[in-house]
Amino acid sequence: MYAILDLETTGGKYNEEGVTEVAIYKYDGHEIVDQFISLVNPERPIQAFVVGLTGINNEMLRNAPKFFEVAKRIIEITEDCIIVAHNAQFDYRILQLEFDRLGYDYQRKSLCTVELAQNLLPDQESYSLGKLVRNLGIPITDRHRASGDALATVKLFKLLLAKDTNKTIIQEAIKLNPKKKLDTKLRDLISEVPSSTGVYYFHNANGKVILIGKSRNIKKRVTQHFTNDNRKSKQLQEDVEAISYEETGNELIAQLKENEEIKKIKPAHNRSYRRLKFKAQIVSFIDEKGYINLQVEKADPQKSSIVTYATLHVAKSNLVRILEEYNLCAAKTNLNLKEDRCLDSTCSGACFNKELVSDYNTRVESFIDAVSFEQKSVALIDRGRTTDERSLILIEEGAFKGLGYFNLNYQISNTEILNRIITPMENSLDARHIIQSYLRVKKVIKTIDLNELAH
Repeated sequence: MYAILDLETTGGKYNEEGVTEVAIYKYDGHEIVDQFISLVNPERPIQAFVVGLTGINNEMLRNAPKFFEVAKRIIEITEDCIIVAHNAQFDYRILQLEFDRLGYDYQRKSLCTVELAQNLLPDQESYSLGKLVRNLGIPITDRHRASGDALATVKLFKLLLAKDTNKTIIQEAIKLNPKKKLDTKLRDLISEVPSSTGVYYFHNANGKVILIGKSRNIKKRVTQHFTNDNRKSKQLQEDVEAISYEETGNELIAQLKENEEIKKIKPAHNRSYRRLKFKAQIVSFIDEKGYINLQVEKADPQKSSIVTYATLHVAKSNLVRILEEYNLCAAKTNLNLKEDRCLDSTCSGACFNKELVSDYNTRVESFIDAVSFEQKSVALIDRGRTTDERSLILIEEGAFKGLGYFNLNYQISNTEILNRIITPMENSLDARHIIQSYLRVKKVIKTIDLNELAH
């Protein structure tokens, strides 16, 4: 649990400042579960430049509660939480200073979104809150007021959590959780996860990720893990101490995140991360007559392929369908069909008429263009995690670059913006297979040709 906060102060000499406004959003990693916002009478004058910056003046605070009157609420809302702030060293120091004046030893763990952003979002022009969120398409209102800045920090932190593919932020948070008995623990863990699409993470007592999975219904899948009674499941039930999750909005994002993070983190209970997700592929070659031939082969990571499939049987079945859909010749494949006939009605069965080469190859190339991202630069836009959000998958010159989310009000006008939004990911064979397989059976909301955008 996180207490994401922002303070406005009087300014002045170091360790003589006072709080003029406080905003705290209690955040569980997915949504705000509690909040506290209040002006505070600092019992000392506000510096003139601060009044100009925030708009808060001494007259506004005359009847506001003093810090000792809001101190109990601050303690309660931040209990068992990690303090998160933009430039946390400042906000945490001011909080401790105010509590020291009351004779109370206020201690919390803290995280700084400036430091996190510098690590997870390198090469940003500026890490000031206003410029950073603007570059990332995060809306911000009431700039330099506690509630507006704290809410923008919540949205920034949510983005940073998504970009933290090593899960180091969550691991530290889980270490704070009290330990429970096994039966109670499993029931409580199931109750904490949603019935939505996303990726889930099992953690041990040290916060380390020991299993990563994805599901269209996270709660249902987690329940299966905890109700199976085989040896591996029982060991997992014993080892798990906490579950975190990320709602993804759609299944394609969930598959890509699971694939990337299993290979990066290598959890102890995920044992298949070294194996390719596909066993077969379709390749092409040009024969002595100049015709493009299509062949089904076993998966070969060293060989360029048009499209990949989970099994040889699925690949062969799809190639038969492709022959019919594009009116192609079975003799120009390695399917060994009973009737090795040409499906081109103008071909008279042999495909030896050179005048047909160009027309035939055009049909083959239209199939290749439809299923392959080779040399294409596109953004796949689909459902996001909320109604006012969309997800995007970025592909540049045939290479998978990464994924991310953006607000519907944020105008996607050039590729530079897309690259700022996404979490970079490996252009692996498995990632490309996942995208191709998904698009064979499902559609995304929109596909944007990047060549039509400004650079």
